[in-house]
Amino acid sequence: MMQRNFMPNAATGEEIKKLQIEGLKWTVAHAYNGSDVYRKRFDEKGIGPTDIQALEDLQKLPFTTAEDLKEGYPFPLLCVPFEDVVRIHASSGTTGKRKVLCYTRKDIQDWTNYFARCYQMAEVTTKDRVQISSGYGVWTAGISFQMGCEALGAMAIPIGPGNLDMQCQFLVDFQTTVMTCTASMALLLSEEIDHRGLNDKINLRKIIIGSERTSEAMRQRIYELLGVEDIYDITGMTELYGPGMGLDCSQHSGIHYWSDCYILEILDPKTLEPAVAGEIGEMVVTSLRKEAVPLVRYRTRDLTRLIPGQCGCGSIFPRHDRILGRSDDMIVFRGVNTYPGHIDEILSRFTGADLECGDIGCEYNLILERQSDGRDYMTIKVERSMNDPKTNEAELVKKIQSAIKKEILVSAEVEIVDHGALGRSDRKTKRIYDYRY
Repeated sequence: MMQRNFMPNAATGEEIKKLQIEGLKWTVAHAYNGSDVYRKRFDEKGIGPTDIQALEDLQKLPFTTAEDLKEGYPFPLLCVPFEDVVRIHASSGTTGKRKVLCYTRKDIQDWTNYFARCYQMAEVTTKDRVQISSGYGVWTAGISFQMGCEALGAMAIPIGPGNLDMQCQFLVDFQTTVMTCTASMALLLSEEIDHRGLNDKINLRKIIIGSERTSEAMRQRIYELLGVEDIYDITGMTELYGPGMGLDCSQHSGIHYWSDCYILEILDPKTLEPAVAGEIGEMVVTSLRKEAVPLVRYRTRDLTRLIPGQCGCGSIFPRHDRILGRSDDMIVFRGVNTYPGHIDEILSRFTGADLECGDIGCEYNLILERQSDGRDYMTIKVERSMNDPKTNEAELVKKIQSAIKKEILVSAEVEIVDHGALGRSDRKTKRIYDYRY
């Protein structure tokens, strides 16, 4: 079977920009003519479709937020007749109304092709067997991994998350070569495979992870336990089709995002002005082809930075860094602002580190409490390293506390617990517990 090419018919970044201008003009006209909400927003800004002639005109347009999707429940910002909608998906949020997105037949096909492009960048072929351990249901994960896999022509094994016995059995029986899941599921399964002594009975080469922020320590632990060739980060969100909007290549020097599918702005979350090149800011996306629910300057709340220059892999697609956190999950502790991603990065230095006092595992819990004296207290629980039970804990705790104090400018209690004592999940692992409010 000949493998299809899912990359665009464009050879340079300039050709991609031409596609972006065409897509932006179409999207603005489609949103203006198809949605009363968009038309009102544009009219309030004194902007019409004919005012958009260049990429620079994007900044004239109003922002869209998650509140717009919730307020329009159950079919927010719909720009096509109901008879053109062939499917809905919803976010996996746990509070308030879910964000529901509609899809036309073309939307589904475009999404499928973008996702197949991710597999192509990960060098998955028609000879691969892909065990899809992402969640199925009204959310977008499992079904998108399957659609892209089948479009590429690889074998799909749609097992879904959880059920470690079946996961292990399928890895052995079907000789799975590629697995898709959350990073938490990958860690849980890798520990289980190691525990069962199955490493020499499986044929897993690659893992594609997504849906949650991943520390470098966790990635290295999965590499160590499974011995896979590559672990790829995939990006996406329900509002923008779903997973499959970008992937890091084998260079692992940033996420290549599909700039022929959407325009990415990195803005200062407070001023909403463009962030300085290379600095962290909020991702704001504008879709270029979505029919049912186009997005115009949608504030994702995700934080990252653009990576300048061309990747060593030769791809013409630009790159952004891994998702570093969300502008609305910032931790305010004793007047200091920080993000979980910063905690991840510091703790990762003590995982597999060549320190005389030993190292720690890759899982942690961060607990924030307000005690009777009215002050806030931070406790970080980390696991003992499975490889180094002789850790000099007192010295290691002191070093971690010093690093936290030096870089985040706050004091934290650090507690080392048994390996495996902290929670594991086959979906997303909860690590931040804020009991102050």
